[in-house]
Amino acid sequence: MDETKRLIERLIGESLLNQAVLSHPVRKADGAATKVRVKPVTLKGTLHYQFAYTVGPKELHENFEPEAAADKLAGSLSGEFRQGLLQTAEGDYQVLVSKKGKASILKHKATKPAPSPSLAHDRKKSYLLREGEPAAFLVELGVMNAEGKVLAAKYDKFRQINRFLEMVEDVFPLLPSGRPLRIIDFGCGKSYLTFALYHYLVFCQNREVEITGLDLKEDVIAACRGLAERLGYRGLEFLRGDIAEYTGATEADMVVTLHACDTATDAALEKAVRWNAKVILSVPCCQHELYGQLKQPALDPMLDHGIIRERFAALATDSVRARLLELVGYRTQILEFIDLEHTPKNLLIRAVRQEEPSLERQRAQAEGYFEFKRLLGIDPYLERALSDKLSQFRLPAQPSS
Repeated sequence: MDETKRLIERLIGESLLNQAVLSHPVRKADGAATKVRVKPVTLKGTLHYQFAYTVGPKELHENFEPEAAADKLAGSLSGEFRQGLLQTAEGDYQVLVSKKGKASILKHKATKPAPSPSLAHDRKKSYLLREGEPAAFLVELGVMNAEGKVLAAKYDKFRQINRFLEMVEDVFPLLPSGRPLRIIDFGCGKSYLTFALYHYLVFCQNREVEITGLDLKEDVIAACRGLAERLGYRGLEFLRGDIAEYTGATEADMVVTLHACDTATDAALEKAVRWNAKVILSVPCCQHELYGQLKQPALDPMLDHGIIRERFAALATDSVRARLLELVGYRTQILEFIDLEHTPKNLLIRAVRQEEPSLERQRAQAEGYFEFKRLLGIDPYLERALSDKLSQFRLPAQPSS
């Protein structure tokens, strides 16, 4: 392995390494990494190398200065992994380690361009929270320590928050300017994402906001209020209340609904539509409504199994919601979201109101929707709630119960 170590020391010592990928672990054990990616990053003005370890569904990170990174990379290839790909501008170096520990090095044409002088990790991406840069709300919520290090037990939450902010950043240019943004967060819970949204809009985008978080649990609301006061977050309020009965707004620029159970999600979507919300972000949960409605004998081989019926009903529910939002003037996407509450991965419905939606396209979508509805024998809550806004389309008779 001396040749491999010398190569790694040269590539890192001369700042030539653009990326390294280690794979094929020697031993497969619970809690052990199955893959490692290494890339150069700049932390506080100093070159480091970030090691990203894939451990089950998680990705864990460590940062090392160049000398320590070289030792770590060489050590991993000498006893933990059988394959390594070292990518540089001068060429790719493939390291293959035999079962007896003998390494061979093959050089190929370069496939990874050199990073920009600022390095990807060091570019100013104000919408993305970064480890090593403490954010007051993350420290208070126990995601980071005072130095900005993400706590190991909270790393999934840290990734979830960043993923959410990426989705917000995509639609931020579509939000109105020149006045405070009005945002309602239904079912805010402990409000990790509510505080993240405030941080992004106020401190990263310099916008004034009026954000209301709504939840049924009084103790949770009291805790969120206390944190908002400690942080001095003006324009952020938390109220105890039910989504369906909330009357504290007549319009909103953005409506967020995360984990509102079953048809509470539909109640939130209805309010968002009636408020002409420009952006809707919804992560549904516990989609039970259609579970008992599904009636299609041709699907019995699938629907006779409870767990499959449950998953199918959830997918059908979110598909219905997305299509109905299209029919009332929104452009929708269903995106993968990191969800810690129920499953490792979940779906987020992102809807953006269109100023002049294509009526021809909507009519075609309506025809497909009603055929889908007839096929499954369903009568969705959201369609009934928005029946007045759907009246321009021909509404077939509701399926008999």
